[in-house]
Amino acid sequence: MKRTTTALLVLAAMLAAPAAQAAGNIDCELNFNLSGWSIFYKTASGQGTITCDNGASIPVSIRAKGGGLTVGKSNVINGRGKFTGAYSLNDLIGTYGGAEVHAGASRSSNAQVVTKGDISLALAGTGRGWDLGIGFGKFEIKRR
Repeated sequence: MKRTTTALLVLAAMLAAPAAQAAGNIDCELNFNLSGWSIFYKTASGQGTITCDNGASIPVSIRAKGGGLTVGKSNVINGRGKFTGAYSLNDLIGTYGGAEVHAGASRSSNAQVVTKGDISLALAGTGRGWDLGIGFGKFEIKRR
C-alpha cells in the first residue's frame, strides 16, 4: 500500500509539471527609457515597466553594458520591447545577451534582439543623440 501511494504521488508530480508549462506562454511587453554613452565600451541605464497579458506588471531597472567598435551618446524615450518564450513574469528578470549595429545623428533609432535561454526580447526605440558602431554585450533587467 505504501509503495502504491508513493508511486501515485511520483506519477502525479510528473504529470503536474508539464501541465504548468502546457498552459502556454504569456505575452509581455517592456516600456522603458534608457540613456547612455559609448567609446569602445558601451554603457546605458534606465527604468521601465513590464506588463503581461495575464494582468501582471512590475517596475524594473535596466542596465546595458558591452563593447565593440562603437562611439556615441544617446537617450531613448518610450522604448518598447516584446518578450517571447516566457511562462511567468519571473522568467523575464535576468541578464540577456546580444549584438547590435547602430547609427544615428540628432534623431536616432535602434532595434535589436537579446536572448536569455529560450526567452527572447525584441527591443525598438527612438531617441536623441548620435552614435555609430557595432556593439555586443549584456542587457540586464532587475526588479525595482
